[in-house]
Amino acid sequence: MKRYLILSTLFAVLLTACQEKLDVEPKGVLSEDQISTPKQAEGFVIAAYSQLGNDEINRAFSMYQYGNVRADDAYKGGRGTDDGDVFHFMETFVNSRPDQWNYDAIWFNAYIGVRRANEALRILNKFTESEYPLVNTRKGEVRFLRGYWYFMLKNLFKNIPYIDETVPAEEYKNILNNNLSNDQFWNKIAEDFEFATTNLPDVQPQIGRANQIAAYGFLAKARLYQAYEQNEKHEVVKINSERLEQVIAAADKVLTSRYKLQPDFANNFLPGPFENGVESLFAVQFSTDDGVGRGRVNYGDMLTVPQGLGCCDFQKPSQNLVNAFRTNADGLPLFDNYNSSDVNFSQNTVDPRLDHTVARPGNPWKYDLNEVFTEGWSRSPSVYGYYNSLKENVTRDQLINYDPFYGNTKPRILLRVADVMLFKAEALIELNRQNEALPLINELRNRAANSTAKLVNKDGAAQANYNVKPYVPGVNVTWTQENARKALRFERRLEMALEGSRFFDLIRWGVAEPVMNSYLNTEKTKRDFLKDARFTKSRDEYLPVPQNQIFWSENKYIQNPGY
Repeated sequence: MKRYLILSTLFAVLLTACQEKLDVEPKGVLSEDQISTPKQAEGFVIAAYSQLGNDEINRAFSMYQYGNVRADDAYKGGRGTDDGDVFHFMETFVNSRPDQWNYDAIWFNAYIGVRRANEALRILNKFTESEYPLVNTRKGEVRFLRGYWYFMLKNLFKNIPYIDETVPAEEYKNILNNNLSNDQFWNKIAEDFEFATTNLPDVQPQIGRANQIAAYGFLAKARLYQAYEQNEKHEVVKINSERLEQVIAAADKVLTSRYKLQPDFANNFLPGPFENGVESLFAVQFSTDDGVGRGRVNYGDMLTVPQGLGCCDFQKPSQNLVNAFRTNADGLPLFDNYNSSDVNFSQNTVDPRLDHTVARPGNPWKYDLNEVFTEGWSRSPSVYGYYNSLKENVTRDQLINYDPFYGNTKPRILLRVADVMLFKAEALIELNRQNEALPLINELRNRAANSTAKLVNKDGAAQANYNVKPYVPGVNVTWTQENARKALRFERRLEMALEGSRFFDLIRWGVAEPVMNSYLNTEKTKRDFLKDARFTKSRDEYLPVPQNQIFWSENKYIQNPGY
């Protein structure tokens, strides 16, 4: 059994509070005016945390469907194009519609997270520090959570209503989704994380609670996205240097803290003793056999388990992604030529991060030398190929059967040190300080080079010809701002592949249309299901505002361009 903060104590806390306060049969929740003790308020804080894990197979808060499948990193997968057809529409862009149920579901459930944070804040505001010594810490936590949910919503939909703790629930539908400018909304998100940095402790006594360092990491991320200023057509018109300086300042708080890179890249994606390790800044906790129903298993990534282990073989790494890991004789990426031909593993060298990220037939599954991943594990290879996603998955004996699906309790990392290093490097490069960014990028490349110990077959032979080297100006690279930018963006893809961020990176940089249409035009010659796919500039950067939400607002919400 795993004992963490998230959800395993939620219902017990709320039920106990009901029994202490009410004379009627408990309903499992309390209204805000019934809260009179810090213990009762704690239940609402935990309820705010619990929404982080309230995803399910078709509403994945890991963002794999929205950040990977919608990008050039992965195909939808599954039985075929009709299996989860709305996600097929989403990855091909052509038939994506405002009335799709999945858009309404992700909007609705993210706003549940916002509402829970707002409810907790209103309750916490009733207490003084003398009455509730942890009140400011808890405020920092729920504002951190609210910032996280708004960050997700902003990336998905762009034009969304901003609702804080001062707005009663009955007024939610009257708040417009264009009442703040793009920059003003990003500032609201950043202000939540800034509040968290000044009110959270460096160390929390319970795993799963946000701390000050995690808040600085998310603050760096928010300021980075804010720095790329967009017009109404979603085009990047300016990169704000003041915001970039704020990214560096926040990132430095993380990079000078006790957190650091794992010595082996693999350790970030293993359960057991590696969970919540030195690189993980904030992660969603899951559990089983914890005394609450069937426990708190990760439902959101259940569909990505390969058919050979259970069900249902979604999120199939693209050939484009696999090709991106190919390296040249100097151990560097091929950059513009990486996709000119498919990687030949008997002849080409590759970055080791490939085999930590992508399962390939003939290799051990998740480092288990007694379990070889085969072509037979793929459900529809004629449609989606033979690769599978590795990072979020576990070995066979670590799976938990929720027939017909299989989950696990490995924490889902939402932010890690490597991500923050890349935020800082990106900000430095855009400030024309690329020489300061070079050591950060090279540190990740050196870590990759040293992450081959687990990448062996049963006979001890390496799974591929690995060759990754640092950038050495004047030797293997000319380190101009343009080349540094190209290196940084390639490094982000290799380091963060299939972790839900790729599509949002492309939007932030303002390069989604050329990257995605180049990808689709090549991939459709290999994958027939992409034959009609095309990315439409100034529309497909963001999802449509869900039609159900427009109806709910009584047509007050404006629709995004092009829908």
